[in-house]
Amino acid sequence: MRGRTISPGKARGEALVSRQPIGFYGGVDPKTGMIIERGHELEGKCVKDKILVFPCGKGSTVGSYVIYGLKKNGVAPAAIVNRETETIVATGAILAGIPCVDGIDIDRIKTGDRLIVDADEGKVEFE
Repeated sequence: MRGRTISPGKARGEALVSRQPIGFYGGVDPKTGMIIERGHELEGKCVKDKILVFPCGKGSTVGSYVIYGLKKNGVAPAAIVNRETETIVATGAILAGIPCVDGIDIDRIKTGDRLIVDADEGKVEFE
């Protein structure tokens, strides 16, 4: 699948997929990488080392710093794949150096799929 490079880099790993937007500020614990937003479909799941797949971000601009905090604390996703990356997630991924691609048909990906993300080329492939 070909998309658009948001933040360069390469990663491979297991997909963790949400059909709901993710709000990082108040929705993800920057110390543990756990999704803590009540009622979110990924509540209780950890983003660490996963290829985090979700349609788009939501919420406060502080979410960019939460993404950066995830990286500093060693609990960040290996890569981020979106249908549409908005400014909050883009800024966080760039600050943290997390490969990020958007313009991807995320409906084709399910949790547990093994993915290769080549954000330098804007590509996401099944392993």
